[in-house]
Amino acid sequence: MPSNIIQWFPGHMAKTRRMMAECLPLVDLVIEILDARIPVSSKNPEVDRICKNKPRLVLLSKAGMANPTVNARWKAYYAEKGIPCLLCDFISKNGMDGIVPTVRELMAEKLARYEAKGMQGKALRAMVVGIPNVGKSSFINACSGTKKAKVENRPGVTVDKQWVKTPYGIELLDMPGVLWPKFEDEIVGQNLALTGAIKDDVLNLDDMAVILCGRLRKIAPTALAERYKLTPADWDGLEDWELFELIGRKRGFLVRGGEIDYDRTANMLLDEFRGVKIGRISLEVPPEV
Repeated sequence: MPSNIIQWFPGHMAKTRRMMAECLPLVDLVIEILDARIPVSSKNPEVDRICKNKPRLVLLSKAGMANPTVNARWKAYYAEKGIPCLLCDFISKNGMDGIVPTVRELMAEKLARYEAKGMQGKALRAMVVGIPNVGKSSFINACSGTKKAKVENRPGVTVDKQWVKTPYGIELLDMPGVLWPKFEDEIVGQNLALTGAIKDDVLNLDDMAVILCGRLRKIAPTALAERYKLTPADWDGLEDWELFELIGRKRGFLVRGGEIDYDRTANMLLDEFRGVKIGRISLEVPPEV
């Protein structure tokens, strides 16, 4: 993995960490959004340290892009740990109908205190946190019914905090997406890059596509074979880069002299993985509970 992936940490993300700590006293709970395909890699360890004992709801976003069986395992994992967790897709709004009831159950004691003081209707305030491109802005827009938060399919779009009202008695504090200074585990950096949490322009896309081929042949061999009209026997004994070349050749991505068009093949593989054209694939499974 290129070192600039592992060390990628723009200055505005350091600012976001300070902002989170400063705003925490203003909110009642934290809504942490993780990518259902990579719940471990998309979990910023800084959030645990900064948010400490604040009530928290975990939303596994992009659940429709992840393996359904693995999704169920993640739900069981969080349930075993006693952490409220919902599987969601913020574009289709699948799973979002459970968010408000879960928040109200999580904050039942505070709501009861409000009611005892004659403060029925007082809004709860929630800080929304997550890494870049995990879906925070789509979540906020789906909850508010407006386009208060700017949405683009690239990381680093939200660069400042903003309060957004919803019709559900919850005010949302949208925080910029934040990564952490150093990825101790190289696989974490790879997962973030493969799913688009790190800007492609700081990556070597050929390297990332070769890594993707290696991962898919292990965790989704049938889907990989079906998409590119191969059989696992076709890549038996091949190195990952040779499988990458085989796929490029199968697609006819050649340049003069019959050489593989590496850039075109790499972009195609990453685009088709991220676009769920290869299949619903989870890059991480939960540890045993």
